[in-house]
Amino acid sequence: MHELVLRGGEVHDGLGSPAVTADVAVDGGRITAVGPGLGPARRVVDVGGLAVAPGFVDPHCHSDLVPALPEAQPFKLLQGVTTEVNGNCGFSYGPVTSEHTEIMSAYAGAPVPAGSFAEHLADMEKAGPTNHMATLVGHSTLRLAVAGWDAELPPGGLDEMCRLAAESFEAGACGLSSGLVYPPGSFAGTDELVALAKVAHRYGRPYTTHMRDEGAGLAQALDEAVEIARRARVRLQVSHCKTAGTRNHGRASMLLDKLHSARREGIDVRGDQYPYLAGATTLSALLPPAALEGGPEALRARLSDPAEVTALRAAAEDPLPLTGTGMWRDTTPGGVLVVTHADPSAVGRRLDSFPGDPFEAACALIAADPAAYMVITMMDEPDVRAIMADPLIGIGSDNGMPVGLEHPRTWGCFPHFLGAYVREAGIVGLPEAVRKMTSANAVPFSLHGRGVLTPGAYADITCFDPAEVGHPGSYTAPDLRPTGIPYVLLEGRVVVDGGEFTGERRGRMLRS
Repeated sequence: MHELVLRGGEVHDGLGSPAVTADVAVDGGRITAVGPGLGPARRVVDVGGLAVAPGFVDPHCHSDLVPALPEAQPFKLLQGVTTEVNGNCGFSYGPVTSEHTEIMSAYAGAPVPAGSFAEHLADMEKAGPTNHMATLVGHSTLRLAVAGWDAELPPGGLDEMCRLAAESFEAGACGLSSGLVYPPGSFAGTDELVALAKVAHRYGRPYTTHMRDEGAGLAQALDEAVEIARRARVRLQVSHCKTAGTRNHGRASMLLDKLHSARREGIDVRGDQYPYLAGATTLSALLPPAALEGGPEALRARLSDPAEVTALRAAAEDPLPLTGTGMWRDTTPGGVLVVTHADPSAVGRRLDSFPGDPFEAACALIAADPAAYMVITMMDEPDVRAIMADPLIGIGSDNGMPVGLEHPRTWGCFPHFLGAYVREAGIVGLPEAVRKMTSANAVPFSLHGRGVLTPGAYADITCFDPAEVGHPGSYTAPDLRPTGIPYVLLEGRVVVDGGEFTGERRGRMLRS
């Protein structure tokens, strides 16, 4: 007798194969059989009419500190996500030196203790993840550990960064991430990144990157990412693929052509995408890189000087490509929604609703709270759809913490994709959509036994109704519950049952 049988669903293997009507048997946390008439079980769940898929794998997350929240957080399980990859965009929460806990805490919006990468994973494991979590080591975090906010590394600094990276890979980091639009990562040259990626190569780990520019300098940024992968001989994951800013709209084919060209060259490159026209990041990312040098207090000082603000405006409006931040020219004042701020009266307002000049209003908001966050509209629908349809692109949420007025992708990325883009728009068929949420995201990070629904794989399983799945959330009401996902299993344990979270923290910290 099996422990559990999911009976009569439309089973997707996660590899893009057509679905088959079958039962799925689960024993000892693994899938033990897929086929018709698998016999009795201690529990049988009738999933007739539902798609039965591997648990969704989210390759681009910022849930690193979610386990430390006092209550279990099912916001990903309710979307069908069973495994997350954290530590993206260059920021992980280990290794953190005692000199830089304040910087990391300001970035996180929560206390971050000093400790090694191994200690961070142990802390989160003790706290208890609600779903499985793998974690990248961040380039910016490594840089902070040896140079703080300084643009120049000290003598021996790169060697120390490489040592810390190796130590993190030994502890189980699933890859190296960079966030080259944000300081201090933006201070690094290509050679620095190649040196660290070569350490990743020694451990068989990939390099993921939030590139230097996703707007006017997109082509050059893609070329750099490919160069790093070529020279270091690592797998490359291009984070949240997009063509940002009105001047960049219509260039999706250029982005995709560069990815396919790199693959023809022999570089194992893939990408991920969130299915929205708006992203989310720090409000200070509107400003050019020079504004952010030296950290938050130096930023406040610059923004208190009218002459500096005038100079920053000129740089922000300069049409030449920037290296680093500078999203002001990629949006409009009406496209910037303040979602976190020390002044509660600023939250939920668009930049064009503040009195006076919008750029000066943005500077004042940033000076008052350098850690403030925004949702920023930058993309064009035809580009989003073209990127989404490409087989090299998986779905990744780029979620934030599940609190406050976060981007709706935090609570609804995967069901939104399935509802708005698969069922309603028909961008890809359902088997390919499932692949984009499962094996396509598990393979780059060597998450063996996950992202597929075949005998022997972990019994991380999501059952959803293709006719009902979706997310009603919006940018101003983001945290609504998804629809159409009644059952989710983590290693054979039903953690979403009849659409309700059971309350169990059954996730594990996954070490490579």
